Parts: sequence; C-alpha cells; structure tokens
Amino acid sequence: MTRFLLPLAIFVAIVLALAAGLRHDPRELPSALVGKPAPQFSLPVLDAPSSVSAADMRGKVWMLNVWASWCTACRSEHPLLVDFAGKSTVPLYGLNYKDTVPAARSWLQQMGDPYVQSLVDADGRVGIDFGVYGVPETYIIDRRGVVRYRQVGPVTKDTLERQIKPLLLQLEREHA
Repeated sequence: MTRFLLPLAIFVAIVLALAAGLRHDPRELPSALVGKPAPQFSLPVLDAPSSVSAADMRGKVWMLNVWASWCTACRSEHPLLVDFAGKSTVPLYGLNYKDTVPAARSWLQQMGDPYVQSLVDADGRVGIDFGVYGVPETYIIDRRGVVRYRQVGPVTKDTLERQIKPLLLQLEREHA
C-alpha cells in the first residue's frame, strides 16, 4: 500500500505546483527598472542623421515602445499605437530592436508611423539595459527620467484605457 502512496503524493505535489503557476499572468514579469532611472543611451534615429539620448528626454513624460519588423505581436498592437499617437500629447518613441534599417523603414511605411522618432538598437544593447524579454514591450518614463510602468507584450485597448492613459494623465499633472 505504501508503495502507491509515495508516487501519488509526488503526483499531487506536481499538480499543485502546476496549478499555482497557471494563476500567474505571464505578462506580469517583474521589472527591476520600475521606480528607478531609465538606462542612459544615445542611439541613431531611423530616418534622420541624428541621435537621441535619454538626457534629451529629461523634463517630459514620454513612452518608449520596443518593436521590430520581424515581430508578429507588434503587428497586433501597431494600429492601436498609431491611433493613440494621433490623439496623445505624450510623445511616443520607438526602439527598433535587433532589426535592419531597410526592413524597419519599409514596415513603418506600410503600417504607419506612430513614433515621434524611432531609435535604432541594431545590436539590442539598449533593449538589454531596459530588461527587454522580447518585443513588443512598452515603458512609461516620467519627467525625472524614472521608469514608472512596463508593459510586456502587445498594448491592448484594455491596458491602454485602464493603466496607461490614467498613469500618463497623473504624470502629466505632476509638476506641470
């Protein structure tokens, strides 16, 4: 009888561990950056012979959307970002992650360009500094350069309305 109890106990323990894991939202990955200064960077702009640095953003609330032309999930959020950018006073910057410049340009021409500027992170180092797990990811940075929010995966209408817009409104009102 006891030779059946041990395997049964192990089976029950495995089932309980798996059930506990299913209760967690995989998009709610912890971010060590939320509440801390955004990483310092200086990157070339996709369609201009210039560069943008984190220091250039000081004093304004801004969003950073990490995207790539090869990213299937980026296609699902892109129309929402185009619509949002057309209506928002908060600048949306793109971080073109591990992509080629011709592919990125072509993708934006085809899909529409919601970004004030899209920054080229061809080797992915800035993405790594931000803790990017994969694309798309979106960050909100406040006037002091502190990361206030991180969205893993595509931005959805629900996320935009319930989390992103209220936070942007709050941050815009602070120190205005």
